[in-house]
Parts: sequence; C-alpha cells; structure tokens
Amino acid sequence: MYINRKADIELERWKAESKHKPLLIRGARQVGKTNTIREFGKKFDNFIEINFEESPRLKALFSDELSPATICENIAAIFKTSIVPGKTLLFLDEIQECKEAIASLRFFYEKMPGLHVVAAGSLLEFALSEIPTFGVGRIRSMFMYPLSFSEFLAGAGEHQLLDKVRKAKPTTPMNEVLHARLIELIQKFICLGGMPEVIANYIETKNLNQCQQLLDDLIISIRTDFAKYRKKTPASRLNEVFQAVVYQTGQKFVYSKACVQANHNQVKEALQLLIMAGLVIPVTHSPSNGIPLGAGANPQKQKMLLYDTGIFQRILGLDLADFLLSKKFDAINKGNVAEQFVGLELIKSESCYQNPSLYYWHREAKSSNAEVDYVIPISQEIVPVEVKAGTKGSMQSLFLFLQEKKLNRGIRISNESFSVYDTIEVYPLYAVENLKMK
Repeated sequence: MYINRKADIELERWKAESKHKPLLIRGARQVGKTNTIREFGKKFDNFIEINFEESPRLKALFSDELSPATICENIAAIFKTSIVPGKTLLFLDEIQECKEAIASLRFFYEKMPGLHVVAAGSLLEFALSEIPTFGVGRIRSMFMYPLSFSEFLAGAGEHQLLDKVRKAKPTTPMNEVLHARLIELIQKFICLGGMPEVIANYIETKNLNQCQQLLDDLIISIRTDFAKYRKKTPASRLNEVFQAVVYQTGQKFVYSKACVQANHNQVKEALQLLIMAGLVIPVTHSPSNGIPLGAGANPQKQKMLLYDTGIFQRILGLDLADFLLSKKFDAINKGNVAEQFVGLELIKSESCYQNPSLYYWHREAKSSNAEVDYVIPISQEIVPVEVKAGTKGSMQSLFLFLQEKKLNRGIRISNESFSVYDTIEVYPLYAVENLKMK
C-alpha cells in the first residue's frame, strides 16, 4: 500500500510550474523516495524509470553526451516510448551510481525546462561531495525522512483525530478520551518508527511482532551498507559508532566512548559519514543569543539522534510491553526515546526544501548546571523546548533560560494534555508539529 506523504503536495506544485528545475530527492535508504516518485508518476501520460544500480549498462547513456535532447532521444529508443515535455516524467533512481547523470541535470533546466525530471539516491551525499560543480540555481533539492506522526495518523485513516490535534492549543485542551487515545497511538508510533514498509505493514496487519522483524531486517541492511561508504573507513568502525549514537542519545556525544580501537579523528570521520548518509542527525550547542541560532554554535558540543525511533528502540532492546502499557512519562522516555522523537518531528515539520539543523542549550557553572533539550525559532523569536515530565520542579532549566535570555515563552513537551503554566506552554508528544503551525 502507498501512504500519502507531505512531499506529494510539493510534487503537485512543482508539476504545475511552467519551467521545471530537475528535482533531486535526498534522504536515507528506504524512507520512501522511490515509491513516492512512482506514485507521482501515475499522474503523467508516460513514466520512465532508470535505476542505475539495477541497470548499470544504462550509465552509457550519459557517458559521452550531456545534451538533454540526445539523452532523451536515446532513452526513448531503448524504452520504446515517447518523451514529451509536460506529459512525461523521467525518473533517474540511485543516481549516485552515475556521476555523469548528476552532472547532466543542470542542462535539463537550461535546455529542456518543460520536461519533468526527478532524480533520487540513498548514498547521494557521498557522490555530491566528489562532484566539482553541482549546478547551483538549476537543480532543486527535496529532503525526505521517515514518516511523521501526522503522516502515520493520515495513513491509518485517523483523519478526524488528526484534525482535532491540529486545532488544539495550550489554551484549548484536548478532550480527555481523545488525549488518551492519542497517547496510545504515539507510543505505538515511537515503537514502530516511521519507515514506510513498517508502517504499511502495521496498518494492514496490526501485528507489532511482525513489524519488529521488519525493523530487524532494516537494521541488517543498514549495517550491510556500511561497506559501501568509504573504503578507508572500516565497516566495523562505522558499526561501533552507529551503536554508540544509540547508547549516547540525549547526552553530549563523547568520541572516546564511541570506539575503543579508534582515535578522535577516526571516530569523527565515521560519524560524519553516518550523518552524510542521513542515518544520524546532530543537535549542536547554541549560545542562543539571537537568530540565526547557528551563529556562535559550537560543533565541539553535539548530541546525536538516530533517524528513526523504531530502529532506535529495536537496537536499544526496549521492553515493548512495559513501554506500551505504561502511562508514566519516564517509561515513555526510556533511553531518551521521547527526546529523540521530538527532535525528529521538529525536523520533519520544516519545509521539505530545507535541510534544517537542530540546536540545544547547555550552561555549565559551579552553582548551576542547566540544559534545554531544543532551542527553536518561531516567528523570529527564540523559544526553548524541554521534553520533560509534568512538574514545575523539573522545569528549572527552562525558567533559568527564559530569565537569562529575557524571553517570555517556553515550551514543555510531555504526555500531558495541552495546558499553560505561567510562561510555559505545554504540548503533548503527539502535537510537536503544532509548534510551528500558524
């Protein structure tokens, strides 16, 4: 089954434009890039898909000639179909396997702007880092991640429930029965994660154990892929660092604890490769003195998030029965999984044309050691976000941040319903997307 994605709306808008920059769909393996484009292809009279990994011989189409007219003429002959601007979607999948095809994209916008061309690749960032010119201004990147909670609700047919969530605010709390139902669903979603194959299986079967097996399959394929990253970085080191990200989630990443038989620079290189592959998302310390939050950010102080909570909990070995049955926040946040979920939802709530960054704030002092999980911009205002259980005593860092930065709005995310405490707005875990809704 196909689960509708937010990217579908953007693809429709792109299709309606008079001139089309080639779209480059970027994201980790198996987050739904190929299926999304295939579904989109149904809206065209003709759909041509070239997968450079499955059909390496087709690389020859781009080896000698980068003229779009010649390339299209040859593709049409091979596939025995017409390529007509406005009526044909040309899809170049696993394009990282053919750097010449990447280089050709910018010429399509210059010489055939009426043709819809989409390219995608899973280890694409590695190929892009080795290409001297990328066609700035002539290619549009679209970033995809695993499904968000709202996409999960829509895919599960919970449209009315999703509508209730989107209309709720701290000043207008959710009905208690609906809130309880949403907490159950968010716990299931955190266990499942957002990988499309897993979610589709759950919607069709409601079999959590079967979904856990699918997560095991995904973990094996992720680790198998490590051999493709860089020859000078052993797959065993990448696996150790990948594992370290899971166990260090929610705290500053310590390189010396990540890999016993590697030095700081070797661990750093392995970590950077995992980030490039889209498997790891950094959260960087920001002094949070103004917008942009990246000004003065310290890359030496970073926390790391795995890109999917389902894969995270499976590697961590959480007890699903305890996790699903407990309504206590500490149980829901076991292994800092709730904090990770919030960070991922913040990323997914941004425009798919942006490659957003996450920031946190930390102050070490003799008299006070304070940390705020996330700091985000909302309407040109800095807003601290804490993922905490619901007591005023647990919000000391939040109040300290507001006092120090002279701000009057903070956000706490927990398993409580919407509410307000002093200057703190409370949002439930299932409504992270609401933070930036106008």
